[in-house]
Amino acid sequence: MYKILPTKRPGGIVKISNQLKVSTMAAFQLLFPLLVSCVAASAGPPRHLPACQVVQMDVFCSDLSLRSAPVNLPHGVQMLDLSRNQVQNLTQETLAYHTGFHHLNLHSNKIHFIQPGLFKDMTDLRVLDLSRNHLNVFAFSKTNIGPLTAVESLDLSSNGLYTGMSDYFLADSPSLANLSLNSNSITKIAQNTFSGSSSLRKINLHNNVIMEIEDGAFDSLDSLTELDLSKNSITCITNFNLCNLKVLNLSKNSMELFQSTTSTDCYKLLSLDLSENKMPYFPLLPRNNMLEYLDVSRNQLQSIHVTGSPDIKTKVYFYHLKYLDMSYNQLKSLPESFFECMGLLEVLNVSNNCISSFNITSQRLLQTVKIINLSFNSLQSLTFGENTLQSLEKLFLHGNDLTTLDNQIFQRLPSIKHLQLQQNNLIICPLDQNHQEPPGCVSFSSIPNLQFLYLSENNLRSLPANAFANSPLKLLDLSLNPGLDMDKDSLSGLEHSLVHLLLRENNISSLNTDLSSLRSLKHIDLSTNQLTALPTWNKDSSIESLNLQHNNLVTLEYSTMLALEHSLKTLYMGSNPLSCCSNIDFLHMVQHSAVVVPDIETVTCIHEEYSEPVNIEKVTQEMCHRSGGQNYIIAIVVIVVVVMVVLGLLVKCCHLRKQKHIRSFSA
Repeated sequence: MYKILPTKRPGGIVKISNQLKVSTMAAFQLLFPLLVSCVAASAGPPRHLPACQVVQMDVFCSDLSLRSAPVNLPHGVQMLDLSRNQVQNLTQETLAYHTGFHHLNLHSNKIHFIQPGLFKDMTDLRVLDLSRNHLNVFAFSKTNIGPLTAVESLDLSSNGLYTGMSDYFLADSPSLANLSLNSNSITKIAQNTFSGSSSLRKINLHNNVIMEIEDGAFDSLDSLTELDLSKNSITCITNFNLCNLKVLNLSKNSMELFQSTTSTDCYKLLSLDLSENKMPYFPLLPRNNMLEYLDVSRNQLQSIHVTGSPDIKTKVYFYHLKYLDMSYNQLKSLPESFFECMGLLEVLNVSNNCISSFNITSQRLLQTVKIINLSFNSLQSLTFGENTLQSLEKLFLHGNDLTTLDNQIFQRLPSIKHLQLQQNNLIICPLDQNHQEPPGCVSFSSIPNLQFLYLSENNLRSLPANAFANSPLKLLDLSLNPGLDMDKDSLSGLEHSLVHLLLRENNISSLNTDLSSLRSLKHIDLSTNQLTALPTWNKDSSIESLNLQHNNLVTLEYSTMLALEHSLKTLYMGSNPLSCCSNIDFLHMVQHSAVVVPDIETVTCIHEEYSEPVNIEKVTQEMCHRSGGQNYIIAIVVIVVVVMVVLGLLVKCCHLRKQKHIRSFSA
């Protein structure tokens, strides 16, 4: 802009006129290129969106360091993704004056201002994602962003919002069904927090600092079915009365008590997560409930009573319960009566407690249970009565140091498929009736559906013949039983079923058991033993994975490995004192076959010419032929020397005899 100053000197008007002409020309010269470019832009074809992807009516512009939407958005755009950009002010200009959005994604920007009434004309907007911004700055203005007339899903997570700030975003949201406020700094849920969003069905308040929930805060939300209050600072719920709620997550709080109101109303709650709290007593729910999933793991439960006094026995009613997790508590006993009102229970997890006995003697109890986890307790007594637990498929008993069990206890479980018995002290009964059974031994034969059996770390000393006969095992883990003595027929009966066999860390120097008869065996782990020779296999074997690491193998029988070549896919063989030239054919096979050696970089062999072990990938036939040729020459030299020495001795001998003969003749 040019400023014109008045003057009294003669000829001033002429000077001013000349200045105006010069200024006008200069301005025209500056603006002319701009006018030309504007005309060309309006006349030419529209430019493409810079690096944005357009799919029909959806535009994706994430991660482009944009401060606003491109000005040439296609007409009628329905979804705009501006996530992970540099947007700071959310205005009509920022959105290129479009109002027909159905879905607007603005998460992970730097938004700290929203133009009042911006969403008023967006009557089709259903999904609005404003997560990971700086909306706490905007909230200080105490201005509502509404109305959000049609918005059904709103994400305000990770915005640094404090108590009361969410009101400015929810005040006029009549259609809002799904709300996320997780990872903010909210400490209190007031009675009117959700008064402007009466259609809410799902609320996520995970990872805040909520310490107080005012009475009636959720009462007006008749459609509310899911509420996530996990990872907050809530200490107790004393009058739970949300009858229509179906999913409630209160995990990772400081809960010491959970009790419902005494009501005959039907509670629709299906899932209740109270894990990782500080509850010493079992939660109390109304008798008329539909709960299917209950997690009270990682609390401080010392008994299954719902009050502090064991004399006041309040019965728990879980007629619909299917999943119950009480692991990582301090439970010492679990009476049978506890399960009387759990007729549909399928999964019971009471691992990592202090339970000393577990007995199910009544046929009425736990008829539908499929999984029981009693691992890492202090079990001394385990009893299953006749015709009990008919549906049980998986039983976890590892880490109990069990020494004595009824020898036919597992035969009473007709559906059992999976048995985990690691870290106990069990003795396996022989099948041969002519032998006297060791006291307290357990039988694993004739269990009709048993497929997975884990017996590692049981201090097993012997594995009798036919130990698993008539049990269709697919996996057998006998690892970490140092000194295990396996009978040559210990695996008899598993010829057509066993697929996985684990025998690692057993200090085995040789295998008496014939593994070649196991026609279905595909994966075998013999690592960390003292083996000096391979088991015998033939071309009928199906071995696909073989682990021979950490043994004392010097030579791998080529004929045996050749028999495996047609099926073998993976071979581990590191940490063995292999001889390079004694295994030259085998090493050549490994180098030129499809067998994968995952630890090949650490697999070495010993060669006489080298002081350090040689990686098997570097071994060549020439290395061994050269070594053989040198040995051959040395042998020849030694023979020649010996022959020459012998001939010399013979010549000398003959010479001495001749001289003796001459002297004798002269005489």
